[in-house]
Amino acid sequence: MRLHGFNSVTLGVLVLSVITLSGCADLAVRDTSSLLVPRFQRSEILGFVAGFGTTFAAVPDLVAMLKRRSSAGINPRMAGIMGVFQIVWVYYGLLILSRPVIAWNTVAVVINFLNVGAYLYFVRRARQQARERTRRSTGMP
Repeated sequence: MRLHGFNSVTLGVLVLSVITLSGCADLAVRDTSSLLVPRFQRSEILGFVAGFGTTFAAVPDLVAMLKRRSSAGINPRMAGIMGVFQIVWVYYGLLILSRPVIAWNTVAVVINFLNVGAYLYFVRRARQQARERTRRSTGMP
């Protein structure tokens, strides 16, 4: 019998692996103190590392907007929605006492609201410049 993408050897190895691992409860990962910072659990260190990437995902849009001095191509709704829900994540982090969740989502809230603020600033500035050009072209003071 030929399966799409699997041959019988691959399927056999997969089934045997699942059977073997299902009986190995002692292989479960235990959350121990970190070797680098003993007062942190390893899960917290991993949380800080993982949170770094997701937190700073919005920074390239902010940097591009500031370099261009324009809001062109930026969607402020996404940053606003992310900021609001990251506030919920901060609250959740406080409930479960998770330092990585609290720290990274607090930073992410600031970054996303800076994105929205910069967007609003550049939109307002573009409108003012358009009004100025209109006044000059029509000869109005």
